[in-house]
Amino acid sequence: MSEIDLRRFDLNLLVVFDVLMTERSVTRAAERLGRTQSAVSHALSRLRDQFGDPLLLKSGVRMQPTALALELIEQARPMLGAIQRVLSPRHLFDPAKSHRVFRLAAPDFMLTLFADLLTRLRAEAPDVAIEWTAPREPTLLDVAEGAIDVAIVPAELRWPPGVTGEAVGALGWRCYGRRGHQAFRAWGCESWAGFPHLVVRVGDSLASPVNIAAVAKGLTRSIAGWVPNFSAVAPILAGSDLLATLPELAMSETVHAYRLDSAEVPFPLPPLPHAMVWCSGRSRDPGLEWLRNHLRPIARQNFAS
Repeated sequence: MSEIDLRRFDLNLLVVFDVLMTERSVTRAAERLGRTQSAVSHALSRLRDQFGDPLLLKSGVRMQPTALALELIEQARPMLGAIQRVLSPRHLFDPAKSHRVFRLAAPDFMLTLFADLLTRLRAEAPDVAIEWTAPREPTLLDVAEGAIDVAIVPAELRWPPGVTGEAVGALGWRCYGRRGHQAFRAWGCESWAGFPHLVVRVGDSLASPVNIAAVAKGLTRSIAGWVPNFSAVAPILAGSDLLATLPELAMSETVHAYRLDSAEVPFPLPPLPHAMVWCSGRSRDPGLEWLRNHLRPIARQNFAS
């Protein structure tokens, strides 16, 4: 695919592509857009020529996207949403009538928070949707660029220009292992350091608060494995002799289900402050103000538990 000249690219094609990716049908996309099937087919043909890729392939009653199409829509949707917000007058945001999709980045252990948020928003805004995405390394840059509307992240992270936020609370730590784990029989620093650990991969694990506090106490831990999310921890601990030192909130939904034991961290480990952050240039966006006003009390309640 040759480089695309944006000066000659018709952004309306991305609007058609967005609907096609949702409907996976030229006929249904034409109905939603209020256009003829031939017009939508022509738009898809132009997109295929522009990107040098079929994008959507016929497969039964629904068209299937190519790898490039999936990558393209992931980048295009936040951009189209941002353009729509810029072009929409402030006074037009009405929760009861809005069909806006907000993007929230938060750790996977905040399932209760997400469920509470959906319940509250549905009562006031039945057609508003929330897309929950997992935090990743460039999440704060996504926030600064408006690709993520709101994120809940450790407050200690360095915020790039264009990001602002507020504290929502701090997470206390606890150590976890399978029921009857021998480490808990004579629990202390020696037991903590004497067994291999399971770690959730969040940034640089060597610079994690746990490692920093352990080193300050003269301790080191052997890491047996890393997992990409907190939901994977409990089933692994339940079937092994591994230990894990995690925010207590991260395990609140699974510790009893998997019959895990836990103990206080045997050395000083300060709570981990978190913040709700958003793009500073969109602070006065009425939709985001509305979302933050609903999210704020739920986040603080969860972090206080």
